[in-house]
Amino acid sequence: MVNAGDMNGSGNLMDFLDEPFPDVGTYEDFHTIDWLREKSRDTDRHRKITSKSKESIWEFIKSLLDAWSGWVVMLLIGLLAGTLAGVIDLAVDWMTDLKEGVCLSAFWYSHEQCCWTSNETTFDDRDKCPQWQKWSELLVNQSEGASAYILNYFLYIMWALCFAFLAVSLVRVFAPYACGSGIPEIKTILSGFIIRGYLGKWTLLIKTVTLVLVVSSGLSLGKEGPLVHVACCCGNFFSSLFSKYSKNEGKRREVLSAAAAAGVSVAFGAPIGGVLFSLEEVSYYFPLKTLWRSFFAALVAAFTLRSINPFGNSRLVLFYVEYHTPWYMAELFPFILLGVFGGLWGTLFIRCNIAWCRRRKTTRLGKYPVLEVIVITAITAIIAYPNPYTRRSTSELISELFNDCGALESSQLCDYINDPNMTRPVDDIPDRPAGPGVYSAMWQLALALVFKIVITIFTFGMKIPSGLFIPSMAVGAIAGRMVGIGVEQLAYHHHDWIIFRNWCRPGADCVTPGLYAMVGAAACLGGVTRMTVSLVVIMFELTGGLEYIVPLMAAAVTSKWVADAFGKEGIYEAHIHLNGYPFLDVKDEFTHRTLATDVMRPRRGEAPLSVLTQDSMTVEDVETLIKETDYNGFPVVVSKDSERLIGFAQRRELILAIKNARQRQDGVVSNSIVYFTEDPPELPPNSPHPLKLRRILNLSPFTVTDHTPMETVVDIFRKLGLRQCLVTRSGRLLGIITKKDVLRHMAQMANQDPESIMFN
Repeated sequence: MVNAGDMNGSGNLMDFLDEPFPDVGTYEDFHTIDWLREKSRDTDRHRKITSKSKESIWEFIKSLLDAWSGWVVMLLIGLLAGTLAGVIDLAVDWMTDLKEGVCLSAFWYSHEQCCWTSNETTFDDRDKCPQWQKWSELLVNQSEGASAYILNYFLYIMWALCFAFLAVSLVRVFAPYACGSGIPEIKTILSGFIIRGYLGKWTLLIKTVTLVLVVSSGLSLGKEGPLVHVACCCGNFFSSLFSKYSKNEGKRREVLSAAAAAGVSVAFGAPIGGVLFSLEEVSYYFPLKTLWRSFFAALVAAFTLRSINPFGNSRLVLFYVEYHTPWYMAELFPFILLGVFGGLWGTLFIRCNIAWCRRRKTTRLGKYPVLEVIVITAITAIIAYPNPYTRRSTSELISELFNDCGALESSQLCDYINDPNMTRPVDDIPDRPAGPGVYSAMWQLALALVFKIVITIFTFGMKIPSGLFIPSMAVGAIAGRMVGIGVEQLAYHHHDWIIFRNWCRPGADCVTPGLYAMVGAAACLGGVTRMTVSLVVIMFELTGGLEYIVPLMAAAVTSKWVADAFGKEGIYEAHIHLNGYPFLDVKDEFTHRTLATDVMRPRRGEAPLSVLTQDSMTVEDVETLIKETDYNGFPVVVSKDSERLIGFAQRRELILAIKNARQRQDGVVSNSIVYFTEDPPELPPNSPHPLKLRRILNLSPFTVTDHTPMETVVDIFRKLGLRQCLVTRSGRLLGIITKKDVLRHMAQMANQDPESIMFN
C-alpha cells in the first residue's frame, strides 16, 4: 500500500491496488475471458521473472522451474490420461462379457482372458473353455435349448439395465456435467468461455466410472469422445497445481488444447492424429509452443497405454489391422460412393439428432432423463441380443469388419468356398465364391446397419457419457464391408469384364473387403464431424498402412463435400448452437454489408450507455450503477458532456475493489469520490477520502469507429478473442459491441432466432 500526500487537505490517499487482492483478474461463471488481457498479464509475469532471475541463484532456479512447468504438466497429463484409458479399456472388456457369463477360475477375467489361461482350450474352439460359463450353464446347468437361450437373453437385458441405471444415477446425483461427449463444451471452453465445474475433479471421477458402465451396457455409443473430456479434466487438475496456469485463463487453455490431443491419442492409439484433431477440431488458439507440447503429451499418453497393453495384442486399439493387398484405380469408384453414403448419413444423423435433442429440451421428455436412459437401454438390449453382430461390443464389431480373411479366421464373414487344389501362402488367399455363412452374415449386417442408424440418433445426447466416433465408424464399417463383399464377388464371377480384366485374374487376391469397411468408417465419421486431415491420419495410424491414404482421403473429402452441400455445421457445432454457447466459429463466413453502428448498443430509442466518469462520481453512485445494471463492465469517460473515452473497467473488479477498500482503507465512505486519473481531483476541505481505482482501469480498450464494416468487427472478435469492443467517432464514445451482440447479429443475418444465444 502506498500513501500519497493530498494537495487539498483531505488527508492521506491510498492506492490500495498497488498490492493485488484476492480474485482480481478472475472471471465469473458463464462469462468470456479477455484473451488480450490474459496475454498481456502473462507477458508482464514473464518479464518480471526474467528480470528477477539475474538477482540471485535461487531466482534463476525459480525461473528455470517456471520454464519447465509446462513440460511437467504435459508429462503428468499423459501419464494420467494413458492410465485412465487403460483402466477403462480393461473394465469395459470385463463388464461387457459379464452380461453373457462369468469366469469360474477368476471372476475378474473377461471371456478372452479366461480362455487364455486355460490348458484345455483347442484352437478351433478357442472361445469355449470349461472355466468360462454362460449364465444358463451356471444357474440351470444347460448350455443349449430354448430355456437356456431365454435365460441368457433375460440376464443380458437385466445387466444392461443395471449398468445404465447406475450410470445415469451417478451422473444425475454427483456430476451433471459428466453427460454427453463433452467435445462441444470443450470447444466452447477453449474459445474462452468459463463453465465452472465442467472440468472439475468430481466430473473426472464420475465420467471415468460411468463411461465404463454405459459402454458395457451395450448402448450405441463410444468412449472415444468422452476420453477427450476425461483428458481435459486431467489437464485442468494439473494446471491448477501451477500458478503460471491456475492464475491465467489463457495459459490454462493452452494446456487444455494439449490435453485434448492426449485424449484422442489414447482413444485411437493415434498420437499424431490426436495433435491434428486438437488443431483442426477443438482448439481456438493454438500457438507453435502448444503444438510441441501437445505432441509430447500425446506421446506420453500413448506410451503409458502401450505399457498397460489393455487388449493383450501389443496394440493401442482393439481394431488394429494390416492388409497385404494393394488397391487398384478402379476401386476409387466404390470408395467415392462410400464417401457419398458417409456424407448423407452425417446429414441425416445431425438433423434427426438435433431435432430429437431440441424436443427433449422443449417438452416434458427432458424432465425424465433416468426413464429415457432405461427405455433406450431396454430397446437396445432387446433388439441387439438376437443378432450376433449387435450383441457384441461395437469395438469388437468394427474389429471383425476391418479384418482381412486369413486361413485361420473362424468368422461367418470368412465362410468362403475353398478350392481343394489350392496351394498358396497363408497370407495371400485368392478371391473365392461366398459360402452360406457370408450370405447369412450379409442379412444380419443389413439389419444391424438399420438398427445402428436409428438407435444412435436417440442415444447421443442422453444424460450419460456418450461418444459418437465408434457408432459412426460402425455404421460406415458395416456399409463398407457389405460393399466390399459385393465388389469381391462381382470381381470373382465377372473377372472377364473390362474393369476387372487388367487387375483381377482368376486365382488372384484382388479385393480386400476389410479395406472397404475401413474407408466406410472414415467416410461416416467425416460426414458427422466434418473432420478431414486429422481423420485420415487417425485412420492410417489405426491400420498402419500408408498405401491406403488415397482411398481414405477420397472418401473423407467426398463425405465432407456431400455433407457440406446440405449444411456447413458438424455435429459438435450443431450442439453448441442448440445449447446457446457463445462460440464464434472460425470456419463461419460473414458476408453481409452491415456496419458497427447497426449492431452497437444503445440503439435508437434505447436508454443512453451506462458509463463511469473519471473523477466526478461517488462510491454510492458507482454501487448504484452496478446494482441497477447487469453489464459486465463500464466505459470510463472524461465527463458525461464530453464523452471522451479514457478506458474500460470490469464490473467484477469494481465490486471487489470497493469491497476491499471499505475493509482495508480508513475513511472510504459512500460519498467518497472515485477517481480514475493519475492525480487526485481538487476537492473542498473536510471532504471524505477519495478512492483511486486507476489500477483496475484498462487504458487501452479495443475501439472501432461507427463506420467499421461488421465483417471486420467479426474478424477482430474471432482472431483476438475479444469480450467487447467500444465504438467511437473522433474520440467520442458512441456505444459498445459485445460478443453476444455479434452472435445475435450473425444469427439474425442467417434468419435464425437471435435470442437462442442464452449465455452472457
